[in-house]
Amino acid sequence: MRILITGGAGFIGCHLSKRLLNEGHQVICMDNFFTGYRRNILSLMENSNFEIMRHDVTDPYKVEVDQIYNLACPASPTHYQYNPIKTIKTSVVGAINCLGLAKRINARVFQASTSEVYGDPSVHPQPEGYWGNVNPIGIRSCYDEGKRCAETLFMDYHRQNAVDIRIVRIFNTYGPNMCQHDGRVVSNFIVQALQGNDITVYGDGQQTRSFCYCDDLIEGFIRLMNQDAIKGPVNIGNPDEFTILELAKKVIDMTGSSSKIIYEPIPADDPRQRQPDITQAREILGWEPKVPLDQGLKPTIEYFDQLLTVGEEE
Repeated sequence: MRILITGGAGFIGCHLSKRLLNEGHQVICMDNFFTGYRRNILSLMENSNFEIMRHDVTDPYKVEVDQIYNLACPASPTHYQYNPIKTIKTSVVGAINCLGLAKRINARVFQASTSEVYGDPSVHPQPEGYWGNVNPIGIRSCYDEGKRCAETLFMDYHRQNAVDIRIVRIFNTYGPNMCQHDGRVVSNFIVQALQGNDITVYGDGQQTRSFCYCDDLIEGFIRLMNQDAIKGPVNIGNPDEFTILELAKKVIDMTGSSSKIIYEPIPADDPRQRQPDITQAREILGWEPKVPLDQGLKPTIEYFDQLLTVGEEE
């Protein structure tokens, strides 16, 4: 197939691009390189089935493809809060442009949504039927509400115009090619530990997260996209739950770092707990994560160690 990936040079996009190319598909990688990096896709550029399209999803575009994966949007608090208006435009206007294209060319279209649609959840773990607990006017709202609106648009384009959609809700994902300065907890802790700096834990460190390795996530993407039993949304994430403090101690141990843990005030609207209910993914897609945290952290640490050795990101 000929497949478009918006945000294809980002952390998840580059892994998806590689997987699809390995399966023999033609891949168009669209990215404006705000949070994506050329180094993520350099090795793919030698493949004749891979092409790059430098473009912003908030501007209309035309391509002829069989499938579209809409991954374009800053996904870390540091990046999406840098320009909150641009962030929500990317989610909302980007979804409209993507869906309009899918309607015109009759392509199946996939929306990368997020566990952030659940906000600071009052239901634990979070099933897809939970409507969430989101602050609509907080500092994280540009991302949380932007993604919620994008889901609405996808469902309405499906109901009104019969657009063939799939929606995934991504829970915390990590692995090689994460951005060094994205402010996410896994990359933060690894970089701080490798540099011998203090590990910054917000609050008391007892808030929980569930960490899914990138290869497991991409497998979930492929299975959801290429089946006809369900449109979504479907949670894709690792249900193994860890406190932030447990993660910090694990990173220090695995890096052999002398870093000390320090505590700072917790940011506004930071979720206290996050764990996916993956019943749908297990029963309908036959999917569940295979990579435990210790196993996934090893290549992630190796990646950042090499990145810090050669210098700043390109």
